[in-house]
Amino acid sequence: MVVEPGRDMDSFAFIIHPIDPKRDVSRKFPLLGKVLSERQIDFFSTFFPPVYISEIEGITSQATGKVIKGWFIACPYTPRRMMQLPERTVYRKIIQTGRMAEKLGANILGLGAFTSVIGDAGVTIANALDVPVTTGDSFTVAMAVQAIREAAHVMDIKLEDATVAIVGATGAIGRVCSELLAGEAAQTLLLARDEKKLADLRDRLQLKSRGGVFISTKMDILKDAQLILTVTSSLHDVIHPEVLQAGSVICDVARPRDVSAMVTAMRDDILVIDGGMVDVPGSVNFHFNFGFPEGKAYACMAETIALALEGRFEDYTVGREITLERVNEISAIAAKHGFRMSGFRSFEREVTNAQIEAVKHNARKKGQRG
Repeated sequence: MVVEPGRDMDSFAFIIHPIDPKRDVSRKFPLLGKVLSERQIDFFSTFFPPVYISEIEGITSQATGKVIKGWFIACPYTPRRMMQLPERTVYRKIIQTGRMAEKLGANILGLGAFTSVIGDAGVTIANALDVPVTTGDSFTVAMAVQAIREAAHVMDIKLEDATVAIVGATGAIGRVCSELLAGEAAQTLLLARDEKKLADLRDRLQLKSRGGVFISTKMDILKDAQLILTVTSSLHDVIHPEVLQAGSVICDVARPRDVSAMVTAMRDDILVIDGGMVDVPGSVNFHFNFGFPEGKAYACMAETIALALEGRFEDYTVGREITLERVNEISAIAAKHGFRMSGFRSFEREVTNAQIEAVKHNARKKGQRG
């Protein structure tokens, strides 16, 4: 769907939902988050209506001075509930949440976290709503690849000499990340559950790659990788400390997270960063704590906001076929309006230069002992 931009088309809405049920419910409803167990939140989320979260103010384009506003609205389902319930039921709840965006007057709607990956990745949702829809996956690809490049640089890893692994390589985001990184790395490892899809992707990438492209459905191959970008749609963590190389970097784009908290607890010789944190232009106030510092957002949110600033009120990134052209286009739009990749964070905490130096020091010590 395409909506002709007009004088009053200066707003957006973004759908969030509880990823870590107790923590995320507590951010809006402290008492409920305290008294309900995770299992109870999962169960009751089936019956909750969509929830208005907050109005977003102060976003200002650096290029044009245009000021827009937006809204956070919540689909109540947890990731586990979305996977358990019939697809049609989940679609209905997300569409119901989208109707709230329409009533608020939003000119474009972003689908966050699992609402963007369920079923056909936004196509059915977009077809059912009058407001244009984007998953934000194109800008997520751009920021994930930029993050792994910059993390490699600070860890003194030369991408052209490194082995890069993409976990969840056959998914919509993983496939394009694989395409971009295979053209830069010495060797590329593709990991996913479906061996046939992996083989098809490997065959496509062989001609574009700088070095060999290898596939696996087993996580132990990660011991060969210096750089890992992970973006599965798993409900549980899939990367654990025992399969990782000292001095390696993991960029975790997935929500829920792919990287076990045990990695940072047990491995002080590995750098784990969250993928896709972006500085939003202007004096933005989200009026809601979703776990990021003031003025920063996920890349998928930033795509929705950048399209509103640009006046591109159309279904933008929907479906599972993301193109490099679209990734490059949204990157240019975002850069024009003042969006920038932010500093590194890991498990919602800032990663300092001192911590990076400590990881490098510990990796060298482990290498000397080995």
